[in-house]
Amino acid sequence: MKNSPTRRLLLGTVGVAALALPLASCSVGSIGGGDGGNADGLEISVLIASSGEGAETIQAMGEAFTAANPDITVTVETQPGGGEGDNLMKTKLSTGEMNTIFGYNSGSQLQGLKPDENLVDLSDEPWVADLTEDMKTVVSGENGLYGTPLGASFGGAVLYNKAIYEELGLEVPQDWASFAANNEAIKEAGYDAVIQSYGDPWTSQLWVLGDFANVAAQDPEWAAEYTANNRSYTEQPALQGLLNQQEAAESEWFNEDYASVLYDDALAKLANGEGAHYPILTNAISAIAQNTPDKVEDIGVFALPAQNAEDTRLSIWLPNALYIPTSTEGEELEAAKKFLEFVNSPEGCEIQNEYLTPGGPYATSACTLPDDAPPMIDDMQAYVDGGLSAPALEFLSPIKGPALEQLTVEVGSGITTAEKAAAEYDADVVKQAKQLGIDGW
Repeated sequence: MKNSPTRRLLLGTVGVAALALPLASCSVGSIGGGDGGNADGLEISVLIASSGEGAETIQAMGEAFTAANPDITVTVETQPGGGEGDNLMKTKLSTGEMNTIFGYNSGSQLQGLKPDENLVDLSDEPWVADLTEDMKTVVSGENGLYGTPLGASFGGAVLYNKAIYEELGLEVPQDWASFAANNEAIKEAGYDAVIQSYGDPWTSQLWVLGDFANVAAQDPEWAAEYTANNRSYTEQPALQGLLNQQEAAESEWFNEDYASVLYDDALAKLANGEGAHYPILTNAISAIAQNTPDKVEDIGVFALPAQNAEDTRLSIWLPNALYIPTSTEGEELEAAKKFLEFVNSPEGCEIQNEYLTPGGPYATSACTLPDDAPPMIDDMQAYVDGGLSAPALEFLSPIKGPALEQLTVEVGSGITTAEKAAAEYDADVVKQAKQLGIDGW
C-alpha cells in the first residue's frame, strides 16, 4: 500500500481499521466443529489484515456462520500490510492462489486488481440493493459490482461544539459566508473559532481532502478528468479548499498554539469547549469517547461549507470490502456468496456493531448503528440519506502527491499562498502519475 498523504492521514487517526495489504501470512485458525473443522463438510478461507479490528470481526462472524451452517468450516487467515504485500495480492489473483474470500481496499486501489478480470461479479446478490450509491461506486468496475462493505464509513468534515453553538445562538452553516460569520461571533466571544493541530501535520489536509465532495458537486467529472491530467488544483473549483484555509488563517480564527498542538490535544480543546470547530476525520469521535466520554453528546458535525449552499456536500471515506476471486468456483463459490450474505444479515451487522468502532454511518441500509452510537453520526446520516455526500478523491483517483500536508501547513501558517501551494502540489503529483504509468502524464 502506497504511503500517500491521505493514507498517512487515515493511519494517523484513532479508530481507523484499514484492511492492509498482505505481506506474509499467518493463520488465525479454523472455525467449525470437532478438532478445528468439519472433515465431512466444506471449508472456505477468508484472508484479512492482521491490523485493526477486521480479523477479530471475521473470526466472530465465522463462528456464528458455522453455527448456522454446520456443514461449512470457515478458516481465517491474516496477513500484515506493505508495498510488497500489494504485489503478492496481485500475484495470488493472477495465479489462482487467492483465498476463497479476501479483504481489500475499495475505490481507486481496487482497480489495480483488475476486478473485471479477477473478481466474481456480485451484482445479482440480494444485499446489493441495500448498499449506498457511494459504496456501489467504489466496489464496481466497468462490468460489475464486486465487494460488500465491512464496517462503517466516516467523513472529512467539521466537528463542532454544540454547547458553544447553543450559548451563542448559532445555526449550522450551509455556505462559507455563514461559516465565516459564525467564526467571527465565536472569536468575539473569546473562544478559538477553528482549532488547528499542525504539530501533527497530516491534520492540516482536511481543508483540501474534506472539500472534495464540494468540488464534485460543481464538476462531477473532476476526478476522472484529474486522473487524465485535464484538471488541476490551480483552477476552480479545486483551488477553493486552499483559499478557504488561507482565509481562515488570515482572519485569525485559529488557536494561538496551532503550530505545536497535536491531534489528541486538539480533540480535548474541542470537547472541553475551548474551541468551536475542528476540521478532521469524523472517526475522531472514538478518541473523544475514550478520553472525555461525558463530552460526546456535545459534539456535532457538518460538511465543510462550499461557497454556495447548493454545492455543500459531505466527503465520505468508504469502508474496505470483502471480495471473491474468480478462482473460487462450484460449491465453494456458493458457500462464499452465502457468507457474504451473512455479513449483510441482521446477525452479521450485530457482530460488526460489537467488534468495529463506528466513526460514521454504515454504507448499507442492512446495518443499523447501535443505540449507544455517538449522536453526531445522525448528522452525517442526514447528508447520506439526502444524497448530499460523495466519496473522497482517493476512492476515485489513484493520484495523490506526498507533499500535500507540508503545503497545507504552509498555507495555514501564512508561509505561502493558496495559489502557490496549488501550483507546487500540481507539480508534485506529476511524478506519482508518471510512476503509476497513467495515460496523459
